Amino acid sequence: MNFSELFKLSGLLCRFSPDGKCLASCVQYRLVVRDASSLQILQLYTCLDQIQHIEWSSDSLFILCAMYKRGIVQVWSLEQPAWHCKIDEGSAGLVASCWSPDGRHILNTTEFHLRITVWSLCTKSVSYIKYPKACQQGIAFSRDGHYVAVAERRDCKDFISIFVCTDWQLLRHFDTETQDLAGIEWAPNGCVLAAWDACLEYKMLLYSLDGRLLSTYRAYEWSLGIKSVAWSPSSQFLAIGSYDEKVRILNHVTWKKITEFEHPAAVVNTKAVVYKEVEKSPAAEKLPFPPPRALASSLFSTHSKYDISPVPASLHCVKPVADRANPKMGIGMLAFSPDNCFLASKNDNIPHAVWIWDIQKLKLFAVLEQLCPIQCFQWDPCQPRLAVCTGNSKVYLWSPAGCVAVQVPLEGDFQILSLSWHSSGDSLVLLSKENFCVCYLEREEV
Repeated sequence: MNFSELFKLSGLLCRFSPDGKCLASCVQYRLVVRDASSLQILQLYTCLDQIQHIEWSSDSLFILCAMYKRGIVQVWSLEQPAWHCKIDEGSAGLVASCWSPDGRHILNTTEFHLRITVWSLCTKSVSYIKYPKACQQGIAFSRDGHYVAVAERRDCKDFISIFVCTDWQLLRHFDTETQDLAGIEWAPNGCVLAAWDACLEYKMLLYSLDGRLLSTYRAYEWSLGIKSVAWSPSSQFLAIGSYDEKVRILNHVTWKKITEFEHPAAVVNTKAVVYKEVEKSPAAEKLPFPPPRALASSLFSTHSKYDISPVPASLHCVKPVADRANPKMGIGMLAFSPDNCFLASKNDNIPHAVWIWDIQKLKLFAVLEQLCPIQCFQWDPCQPRLAVCTGNSKVYLWSPAGCVAVQVPLEGDFQILSLSWHSSGDSLVLLSKENFCVCYLEREEV
């Protein structure tokens, strides 16, 4: 495993391009585009204000920079550095901006969610989508890029509108049986749209492309409901994480529950492997005095490794504060592996643990218990390999073969808060509050 040097960063804004050739990062009002393999600077763009959001177009030819405070979006071209585009929403303000799948239209959501403005880069035409709902996940594009579903709120009722992305014509408009629609998500095959209610009511609704309600799923009533949702890459399973610390898996034939995964404070399944992170300081007596410079920094750093805990194994549990909004409890993170074989989950009341489930056997496969709370985890896009970060200077990798903890060999305090895989799975970008570095992996690792 090799690591690049540290580069400056602000706002955790660092993204690989979809084609994997470039890496874009932001330093306040500057956008830096590097070659993904050599990290040489290819382009440097200066924006009008501090950048708060960046996004690549699907063909990696353009990059969008949103400055929400100023209500401005600037678009830069990689092929023609002299060309640029500025979209000013004026007094309407700006709270969100994203590309359409064709990479030639930009969807801007105005303040107070009054409307979504669709700007065309090719024809300079403008379309409007009215009454978008302010919710966790209110816009969803189908994987093939043909359709967009938008959550709407009109006359105190929830609706979903489905538009064709080529000409932004309305295809379907229907009301949803929700009290307070919280999010929508297309199945990867584009045949089914999942819509779920806010946490006060447990309700998952599944709609066909023509707006027919295929199924309604409710696990329980009179308690906090759905917290996270994930489709399997094959569209065969829908995983629903709830505030009751369980993940329920629905099948794509009947939309009924086929199993549920519990996340208790003690792992009792003898077939599951529990990896526990332990720290050890290098033995000071074995080092020469004065230590060489290369070893001096390691004197004060600790090295992590994984021990396999005997089962039953108890996990570090945190009691949620009951009288606060958004209690730290329930399944806050869910992700399927790209080959459909594993599901990773995190229970917010057991913040130090990642649970990995075998989807073929519908059983617990492994648990990783870290010394610090999990900040982020993400699957390698090409194989079942999970990268985890916990807000320290180490990156953790799990695969069915085992688990490894790697210290990032950089001077200074580099606390990894987020990470992102390259599309090839050969490298990872590791992000801290003020810096980022790239980690290169060999094929055989883990």
